[in-house]
Amino acid sequence: MASRVMLPLRALAVNPLLSSVQTREFAARRGTRAKMAKKKVKLEVKKIGFIPHNLREKKGKGTGPLKSRRFNDDFKKIPIDDVWVKKFWRLRIFDFEDAIECIRETHHPELYNVPDAPVAVFIEMDMTGVKKNKYVDPFSKIAGISHPFNHNEKRSVLAFCKTPELKNEAEVNGATLVGDVDVIKKIERGEIVLPDFDYIVAHPNILPELVSLRGLLKKRFPNPKSGTLGANIGKLIETIRNGIQYTAQRDDSEMDYGFVSTSIGPLDMETTKLRDNLKSLLESIQENRPKRPGPFVTRYPCATYYYENFWIFSNS
Repeated sequence: MASRVMLPLRALAVNPLLSSVQTREFAARRGTRAKMAKKKVKLEVKKIGFIPHNLREKKGKGTGPLKSRRFNDDFKKIPIDDVWVKKFWRLRIFDFEDAIECIRETHHPELYNVPDAPVAVFIEMDMTGVKKNKYVDPFSKIAGISHPFNHNEKRSVLAFCKTPELKNEAEVNGATLVGDVDVIKKIERGEIVLPDFDYIVAHPNILPELVSLRGLLKKRFPNPKSGTLGANIGKLIETIRNGIQYTAQRDDSEMDYGFVSTSIGPLDMETTKLRDNLKSLLESIQENRPKRPGPFVTRYPCATYYYENFWIFSNS
């Protein structure tokens, strides 16, 4: 059996017969060793439990053109008959009174049998700001209405004021708790918990003492823009307890598209009162309109929560 002869590296370099043998007198690069080490590591597959379809990440998000949420059927023909297919013909625009009557017909006891269904409005807005690359931020407010209705919400109000007359006015209008400096000290000691109250209102004469709670109140600190600070504290509390609460939301993909979805009253309320409530709601929304040309509110169809298809429109 032939024995192997170990030649030094210099002999390999001198001997022309062995010159084709690759030799290396240096170590592999650190990056190469790291890559080889990663290949040897086994990947652990983590098992994920069931995820509902509405919480799953959408594949291909951000690729392809985005579909606008704005409703536009101007490209369709105007119907010439009383009955037409919505897919191929333009929807009819009703006056507010006619729209309410149409909804009442569908909710008659012989059909849906919900004569007191809440009338819902879906208000679309152009959230473009003064500059084209700036947009109106989402906001939440309560619109004061002249015809209150049962909104099935329990709203607790904490009122801060000094004089006995103001305290009595706040209590008469339905404030949950009314106080002055004594209540402020109890809050600082932790005897009264702020999350127990949905809204906090104040009179301007107690603002210097109320500054000590700014760190606890944060965004809930009373201010005129949100309708929680004013001289007429009774009116503030009445608006909060009986008004229409709404939130103007902005679409994440279409930044200039905003919407408000809320109710303006029950279907069995008088049509004139429903119109007044809708007018008060629109006036409250218009207070946040940016100083630019063009409309802020673009469209507001009305329907009910029992009939999801917004086939009744009102732009008047």
